[in-house]
Parts: sequence; C-alpha cells; structure tokens
Amino acid sequence: MSLSMQGSGRECWENSPHTDVRDRCSREQHPTTRSVERDAERSSDRREPRPVDHDEGMIDSEAGPLADSEFGHLDTTGWYPHYTECVHYFVEIGQHNPTVQSLAAFINIRLPAQRPEAPTTNMSPVNAQSAPFISLRPYVRRLIITAQDSPSTMQAFFGTDWPAGVGCIHKQERANYLFTAKSSGWAKTKAAYDLLPDEQAPFLRPLRDPSEEEIRTAEARWSEWLAMEDWMVGARSPW
Repeated sequence: MSLSMQGSGRECWENSPHTDVRDRCSREQHPTTRSVERDAERSSDRREPRPVDHDEGMIDSEAGPLADSEFGHLDTTGWYPHYTECVHYFVEIGQHNPTVQSLAAFINIRLPAQRPEAPTTNMSPVNAQSAPFISLRPYVRRLIITAQDSPSTMQAFFGTDWPAGVGCIHKQERANYLFTAKSSGWAKTKAAYDLLPDEQAPFLRPLRDPSEEEIRTAEARWSEWLAMEDWMVGARSPW
C-alpha cells in the first residue's frame, strides 16, 4: 500500500492531502439573557443555535454525528470491549503497518513501540491487565487536527471495529477542535495539541468534511457553554 502526501515546506501545512490507506472509501432557542457587555463581546461569535434533543440515552457509535448522548453518557457494558479491541489491533497490527508508520512520522507522533516504555508485543486478553496503559485519544486528536482522519486511515490505525470502539472519541474530539479554534487563535490552538517535549503538531488543517448536522450540534454545545459562563445553569437555564 502507498501513502500519498505532500513534500516538506509550505505544502505540509498549506496543502496537506487527506491520506487514504485504501480506495477513498446542533436547537433553536430564545437568546440567553446576559449583560450588555457580554453581548458586545460575543456578538461576533454567536450564531443562532438549533434545538437539541435532551432525551438522554446510551452511546450509539453508529448514530449521527455528535449525538447528544456522546457528550457525557456511556454504555459501560457495551462500549469498552470494542475500545479494548481497537487498542489490541493498534498495538498488534496497526502500528506495524508501513503506511501507518509513515503517516505517524509525517504528523510527528510516536507509535507505542517507538516509546521508551514500549508495551509487550502480545496484548492478548490474558495479559492485557498487566500491559502498560495505552490511550488512543492522542492519536485520534493528531489525525483530526491534520485532517488525516478519513475512515480508511482510522481503520488502518484501529481496525474495522473503530466506529464502535473509537467512533465516539472521534466525534467528541472533532467538536473539541471546533471549540478550541473558536475560543483561541492559531498559536494557542496549536499549543493545545502539541505533545511535549518533541511531538509538536507540524501543522493544523480545517476540520475534514464536517457535515451540517455536526456543525449545528457543535453550535448547540457552544451555546450551552456560553450559558455556563453566564451561570445560566440549573433553574436559570434558558432551556
């Protein structure tokens, strides 16, 4: 398999392509009551949000983008086995894929086997309990901010079960990237995603292929956060 990517220099941050391993395979509300000063400060940032369904449910990784339940509720019996399967795939297979290794080098993030505390090569369910903890979130975040989080790349890293295992993390972190970019400038956004001491993000790209539903749901989440800043919570909540 081959990896299509730009060379060094300007192309790395300006025209970085999406990497595919195989064929290319959010509530209308009344305005929140707030001070005149806050209105002035945020007038440029606010957009009219749409209604958000408050029917809280368990996580559904196959559901539409940024489902309400994915922002704080979890099916503890159904999700975790899928996640551990993704960890197992990443450690045993994904990180040894030459394409994954090339992409990891390009976006400047070490794979588990390249770290001083490298885990054992056999992460079977028997010895998984004693294996070093490996979080997949840093890898998901780095793929998102460099616009390399295509379905085929996610599958190369985390296996075919990635929508059920890391799909909710992927959706959460895409929203977090939108929020970080909206609340700070380029330098602070990049700093938030740098991994010290030497795994800084080489470049930032706009969110890859966001859907209208994804943006609208993120807007609703952002409005909820602005209400939190104004203490419009609990009995004071406008919703």
